Amino acid sequence: MTTPALLGISHGTASPEGQAAVRALVDAVAERLPGTTVRLGHVDVQQPDVAASIDALPAGESIVLVPLLLSAGYHVHVDLREATAAHPHVQISAALGPDGRLADVLAARLAEVGPTDDDAIVLAVAGSSDERAVVDCRRMGDLLADRLGRPVTVGFLSAAEPRLADAVAQARSDAPGRRVVVSSYLLAPGYFQDLAAAGGGDVLTRPLLDADEPAPALVQVVVDRYLACLDAPVASTL
Repeated sequence: MTTPALLGISHGTASPEGQAAVRALVDAVAERLPGTTVRLGHVDVQQPDVAASIDALPAGESIVLVPLLLSAGYHVHVDLREATAAHPHVQISAALGPDGRLADVLAARLAEVGPTDDDAIVLAVAGSSDERAVVDCRRMGDLLADRLGRPVTVGFLSAAEPRLADAVAQARSDAPGRRVVVSSYLLAPGYFQDLAAAGGGDVLTRPLLDADEPAPALVQVVVDRYLACLDAPVASTL
């Protein structure tokens, strides 16, 4: 039996740095899965899109589509389902988050900026009009708070409330004079990381991916989303 291909589908970005960072993640996943076809496609902004990515693989080949997205919102529940509806040989895995291993990566990013006990921590997330994605993001905030042993508030960059700038302002109001550290829960450099930089925090961490080698924990999350589908019926795991 042929091993199913892994098709990682990112949101897509116009940022060359972001594009390179996501490509490095997919390349690292391919190294973890020798003998497995691993490809990259996009749900928005970049090409190839989902349809073209599926068509580029042999007709009828089993495919596990792994959303390289940090929460399961409209793109996962609607766009990817519609794009694969005519392909019964394609399974859709769970999104990457929430996951405790991502909290570990976020904690490592925070350690780079040297947070003190007095700092307020605000998790910057992209946001979504899909309440399921909002719940995922809030859950990720809880996981990071558990990992750090301190409170973490969540600020959204679009669609949901509170917006990042408001969450930062509230943190300052709660304890005037303290530093507000914004933890970037974004996959790679690009538009939303730029928005997070303009969100009013005193310090902003790096996104989960950048020019450095991808964190092994993040690579493993992608691999595990793929492996979880191998013994499942040919249907979405969502």
